[in-house]
Amino acid sequence: MGGMPIPSRAALVDHLVRTRIAGDVATPRDNNLSHYRKLANGDRHYWLGLELGDRWTDEQDVLAVMAERCGVVDDPGHRTGQDTIDPDLTVDALERMAARLRKAAAGKERVLLATGHPGGLLDVHRATATALRAAGCEIVVIPAGLTADEGYVFQFADVAVLERGATLWHTHSPQPMKAILDGLEREGRPQPDLVVADHGWAGYAGQRGLDSVGYADCNDPALFIGEAEGTVQVTVPLDDHVTDPRFYDPMTAYLLDSAGLTPEA
Repeated sequence: MGGMPIPSRAALVDHLVRTRIAGDVATPRDNNLSHYRKLANGDRHYWLGLELGDRWTDEQDVLAVMAERCGVVDDPGHRTGQDTIDPDLTVDALERMAARLRKAAAGKERVLLATGHPGGLLDVHRATATALRAAGCEIVVIPAGLTADEGYVFQFADVAVLERGATLWHTHSPQPMKAILDGLEREGRPQPDLVVADHGWAGYAGQRGLDSVGYADCNDPALFIGEAEGTVQVTVPLDDHVTDPRFYDPMTAYLLDSAGLTPEA
């Protein structure tokens, strides 16, 4: 992280709240509830590559999971206005993710990193890839010429992204991850030992049976449900697009230090 100081847990919690990565986040309550309802109603756009069947058809069950794992307001009567992410849950999840990254480093595993939120999280994933490679992991190189959702799937700074119209694309779709994993299979190459991602990239990888960890906002309940069901190993709650992507740097430094992946470790 270029010499970024490692924050203490308390300092990181303060930083997350101050930058609105957690705490009183920008995502409004009515938007959160709308997404929970659409997931419960079977809108697959909100399933983020997971197969939820008919297990989550009650919006209140979705809200209960989000209150427990993300820290949104648990009162179903709270319909509009402010909603929250519990910063302590964010740091708890970062520490669980760090444990999985530590295991990957110890085993020199094959790791694939991907993001559907390049405007916010690209550098978090890039720094993670750099640290894992320095620890001896193989960063999976995706097959060439992949397409999905009328765009191109390629790697930028070691992170798989979707490109459309010369722009890195914000996408919730599982199709880009499907294209990568199918492409590896066609080439007779092994699947990743670990996927570090977000959105449909993380959900589809977990549904495919791979170890998958990722980040999710409070209006993206599927990955939290995936963690509750054991399909996704870790879901870190955070606002996935704050005003300045550099705000994530202390969080990334804490993650990598907790994983034993800093240069001093």
